[in-house]
Amino acid sequence: MPVVAMCALMCIASCTNPFAPSKAEEIPDAPILGDQRTIEGVFQNFRFAYVFKDTLTYGRLLDRTFTFVYRNYDQGVDVTWGRDEDMIATHGLFTAAQQLDLVWNEVVNAEGDSVAMNISRGFILTITLPPADVNRAQGRVNLRLERPDPSSVWKIVRWRDESNYF
Repeated sequence: MPVVAMCALMCIASCTNPFAPSKAEEIPDAPILGDQRTIEGVFQNFRFAYVFKDTLTYGRLLDRTFTFVYRNYDQGVDVTWGRDEDMIATHGLFTAAQQLDLVWNEVVNAEGDSVAMNISRGFILTITLPPADVNRAQGRVNLRLERPDPSSVWKIVRWRDESNYF
């Protein structure tokens, strides 16, 4: 009996579970979550949230005092909203879009210290809506990032959007 039990154990141990595959060696160009204690990690997580339409990851980027600002050129005024409204708007975008792709371009300006940073950075956002309506936004984000101390994660406190839709 011990031989049979040992053979059975060896067979079970050598099987591959299709529901728990081994980790891939390399996934080219797949965004992964970054370390939000770094500025680049914030931008990496921002891209991840958009590409995977992940509102949980997106929400973790925003401070509870978050403010979004954009220019309404038709009315000639700046429009602002808070974190709750932004989460609703972003959820709507993520739900409506068939596919999203966000490419971060150059950092135009970065000023600050270890607990507060102002960053201006270019981007290209491609939004594919069903059935095949492709929209692109190109522009710049001006972000204010803050954290309570240098070992904490950065949070976006203010986002001024300077996009051009084409």
